[in-house]
Amino acid sequence: MSIVVAELVVSPLGTGSPSISAYVADVERLLETFALKRLLTPMGTILEGELDEVLRAVRAVHEAPFARGALRVSTSLRIDERRDKTLSMEGKVRAVEEKL
Repeated sequence: MSIVVAELVVSPLGTGSPSISAYVADVERLLETFALKRLLTPMGTILEGELDEVLRAVRAVHEAPFARGALRVSTSLRIDERRDKTLSMEGKVRAVEEKL
């Protein structure tokens, strides 16, 4: 199976507070349990790994805010998959930097 790079944003709603950092920390701790490379950014998390593992992780982290009491969760996922060559987070950045 090929490696994918995915951008994940989990947004808990109905939490009673505008701050969601505790929810994000829960999601990040849960993501540590999966066989994925990850990069936390100010606006989401980038994942790298096999597609099936990414999808398993997304399912798990989508549920995490509900366990903390969120009344609604909006999860966004973008997946980049290439089948003609190996894909990586660093490779995607390097390809742009080489053109700058």
